[in-house]
Amino acid sequence: GDRYIDDCIAFAEAVRKLLRAVVARGASGSEDGPRRVLAHIHEWVGGLAIPLIKRERLPIATVFTTHATLLGRYMASNEENFYDTLKTRNDAAEAARYNIRAQHTIERACTHGSHVFTTVSPITGEECSQLLGRAPDVCLPNGLNIEQYNVGHEFQTMHARFKEHIHRFTMGHFFPSYSFDLNKTIYVFTSGRFEPRNKGFDLCLESMARLNTQLKASNLGVTVVFFIITSRPTKSLLPQALQSRGILNELSSVCDRVLEDVGQKLFIRAASGDRVDLEDLVDKYWALRYRRTQAALKTKALPPIVTHALEDDATDPVLNYIRILQLFNKKEDPVKIVYHPEFITSVNPLWGLEYDQFVRGCHLGIFPSAYEPWGYTPLECVAMGVPAVTSDLAGFGRHVAEKYPGSERWGLKVLHRRGNNYNAAAADLTDYLMHFCKLDRRGRINVRNQVERRSWEFDWSKLGRAYNDAHDLALARAEVDFAS
Repeated sequence: GDRYIDDCIAFAEAVRKLLRAVVARGASGSEDGPRRVLAHIHEWVGGLAIPLIKRERLPIATVFTTHATLLGRYMASNEENFYDTLKTRNDAAEAARYNIRAQHTIERACTHGSHVFTTVSPITGEECSQLLGRAPDVCLPNGLNIEQYNVGHEFQTMHARFKEHIHRFTMGHFFPSYSFDLNKTIYVFTSGRFEPRNKGFDLCLESMARLNTQLKASNLGVTVVFFIITSRPTKSLLPQALQSRGILNELSSVCDRVLEDVGQKLFIRAASGDRVDLEDLVDKYWALRYRRTQAALKTKALPPIVTHALEDDATDPVLNYIRILQLFNKKEDPVKIVYHPEFITSVNPLWGLEYDQFVRGCHLGIFPSAYEPWGYTPLECVAMGVPAVTSDLAGFGRHVAEKYPGSERWGLKVLHRRGNNYNAAAADLTDYLMHFCKLDRRGRINVRNQVERRSWEFDWSKLGRAYNDAHDLALARAEVDFAS
């Protein structure tokens, strides 16, 4: 009676029929005999075909990959210290508690019915062993097509170009209230689905509050603008944000016109050998427009924390945590917060950028997840030459910690969260952020160079080899299975 589960069952039956036809077509084979058939199926929503294939005894080698257990997602979203208590939990009781018994049972059937069971990371493997009752045979880490992101030596130039777009946003958002030195401003961001605790949004904000205190005390003169990019129900963009951006655009047009007008007059006077007062060269009309537009931009209000009018402003957990920490974008605060509850696209009037361009323009991405079976966001940063923070509770972070110890030296910090309390993790992240803030421009360029060079370690040409191992193992097991 559940429409979603019914659709999964219908899809599984369609897949079974398709694969039965594939087997029948390949039975005649070729000179080498009947063709072998392998089906690699991902996630429980597509995996129900596996027990159907097994029941019919179709001669098909099967591989099942779960990218995260459904029960694990529910538990981690609602409970703290998920991994610390995992070994004591009964999967059937927990599935009943969260009212997902049908889905969980389907996932177990897919897991136990496949010749080879795989998942994306060792940490998710622990989850599977306990909640699905079978340890993965092979781990299949997720890669990227790095060539798609690679722009050669242009990645530093692209960083500078897209950073100018972020400067433009920053001027429109903050400069009506007060200004700061953009050349000493560091852009830090986090992004992902709205799972504040799982994604580590809470830890990010806690660390930003601590960083704010430390930067005040150190008097470094650095400003940090921290963006939280996610998706929430909103009514609209804030009217004042649109108004400020419109006035800023008008001011830019006025300045361009003044420069054009002054430049022509200055050239003629300079060629004539005259000494000039630049103010005398500005047409009175444009001088008045300049002063009026400049005045219209200013406000006595503090810069907004959030860029949109949220539908649940009073109960939004991220906004409420910002309020608790009192990160209100005061002039004296070196850490500024921009909560952007809509994924960035080029059609957004505040940006005119695609998400990947925004990432390239930032200095650092932080993703200290408490539950993340893999985690593409820090990997995408690395692919674009942007330093990043992940955690050892994320599949990607665990993979990096095991395969590349010391990765912090080349720009990929793996935050220790497993078995570590919240305050200790926040202190560790704050220390790293403070260290990053102390880097000069040359130091940040060097880190970006190192990150970009390492990105090829995560290309599918390397990580995809694990898929070959899983497929070979499935074919070997299927041969034994169908011979018996």
